[in-house]
Amino acid sequence: MSLAFLHAHDCSEPHSDAIWGAVWTHADNVLTASADGTIKQWDPVSGQVSRAQPAHTHGLVSLDVDSAGKKALYNSLEGLTALWNLESGDIEGKFESYVRSGDEQVEPSWSVSLSPDGQTYASTGGSGNVTIHSAARGSFGERVTTLVSGRNKFGMFCKYSPDGKRVAMSSETGQIYLFDVASSSLASTYTTHAMAVRSLAWSPDSNLLISASEDKRLILHDVRLSPSGKPGSGAVATFSGHSSWVLSTDISPDSRLALSGSADRSIKAWDLAARAAVSTTQETGEVWSVSWRPRPAANNGAGAFVSGGEDGVARWYRAAGAA
Repeated sequence: MSLAFLHAHDCSEPHSDAIWGAVWTHADNVLTASADGTIKQWDPVSGQVSRAQPAHTHGLVSLDVDSAGKKALYNSLEGLTALWNLESGDIEGKFESYVRSGDEQVEPSWSVSLSPDGQTYASTGGSGNVTIHSAARGSFGERVTTLVSGRNKFGMFCKYSPDGKRVAMSSETGQIYLFDVASSSLASTYTTHAMAVRSLAWSPDSNLLISASEDKRLILHDVRLSPSGKPGSGAVATFSGHSSWVLSTDISPDSRLALSGSADRSIKAWDLAARAAVSTTQETGEVWSVSWRPRPAANNGAGAFVSGGEDGVARWYRAAGAA
């Protein structure tokens, strides 16, 4: 089987630099964060900007939202983390993680992820650990606990599971760490990649985790499998086909398909059951972010997605059906 995805439209006001983060929220809005220091909220039907924040001095490298699509968390190149209320338009909290205080366990944040309930957020950076912070008004940014990986390798990406029970973190050398939030402990380590893992995505039921790596591969992990102590424990499928680094990934709301965006300027859709690519779409530059529309498509269809990349343009695609 192959699938066709049609280019629906582009955004009305492109960013002036690369889009490093794009998220289609459960409130049916789209957010993009850019190297130009701006974050924008879009109407996905018209491609018009509905709300934006003034440009930050440095580029925005990480973006996440809560499960309701009411709050957005983003982080800048130097480690300024902010929480944006998408209903009121207010910034509810800011935390300068690069400012040293008496708490030596806090480090400059690189990747951040907001918990599904919006009460805490996870961050990772130079130490290769994950810090859990408060996301509440009045205490935003305060450290709650530190999840220790045991490896002093740069943390490239972190992501809360949709059920809020786990945090996954990937490193510059290809390891993936799964932490149990309740016990603040390391639950599993995957060593399935040979190079840095740029992106992670969970299935909606929190059972599957897919990773996108500079080794040009995506690997699907089933987190329900008991660790065996062997390298790569939990891996159930490998997806190969990109000719350069895989920079971004996401799993569809029905868990049937995965997206991948690559430095080879293409987006691929993968059938997770068939372990095969079913669609390839060419873009004009490196694809730094892809995100499915969270709402399941009608008639068991493939759904729609948004992409963002090197040219600063957010692009919407819709499924045209199977061939």
